[in-house]
Amino acid sequence: MPATSTSTKAIVSAGSGEKVPSNTGRVQRRGHGGKFRGKSKPGSAWATIAAMEEAAAMLEKSDQNLVWIDCEMSGLEPTKERLLEIAVIVTGPTLEPRIEGPVLVIHQSDALLDQMDAWNKGTHGKSGLIDKVRASTLSEAEVERQILAFLARYVPKNCSPLCGNTISQDRRFLVNYMPRLESFFHYRNIDVSTLKELAKRWRPKLHGGFKKQQSHTALADVHESIDELIYYREHFLRMCD
Repeated sequence: MPATSTSTKAIVSAGSGEKVPSNTGRVQRRGHGGKFRGKSKPGSAWATIAAMEEAAAMLEKSDQNLVWIDCEMSGLEPTKERLLEIAVIVTGPTLEPRIEGPVLVIHQSDALLDQMDAWNKGTHGKSGLIDKVRASTLSEAEVERQILAFLARYVPKNCSPLCGNTISQDRRFLVNYMPRLESFFHYRNIDVSTLKELAKRWRPKLHGGFKKQQSHTALADVHESIDELIYYREHFLRMCD
């Protein structure tokens, strides 16, 4: 069975109308049975300010914090394809707490969407992302600006590695379309897929122990990357004091 995180999560409203959080402008804590208990009315200005203040109190700015990103793209080749959605989470160095940042959908042309291959059309159509991309008014530059503003509250520039699953692929797209965001990170990456590949070869009984939902939505994929690293930390790395 996959390990699951028991850390407190603060959901921060840090985006615009194109943000796709579960509850905009709300601090949420995971309670018993996976339910959430909100502390303020969603969508109000007070709720947004309160969310940011509580999240900031939970995680102070530090060069040891980690930034996690996941991007959904129209394809694999960054010279031909574009970014469709991006989500960001900041964690402390021990992977908790988790502070959810903007989840932003980027507008792209119908021509780009129409030329996607069958896998991308099927996956992003099923998740509803294609419709969200068409409805979005956000450019890559505006999304980049919002994410940088969020990160500045928690991490100094050039300190956090870029964290995620097969994160070098996301980074290739950031180099092309969000270069200021890409240069915000340390040149190193923390790639959970490295541990996955090592476990497959060195501890094959562990491989497959973490089951992904394969939802292919940016925020869910970021959380799964963190959960997967926790799984390998507990069962593969066997850290000692």
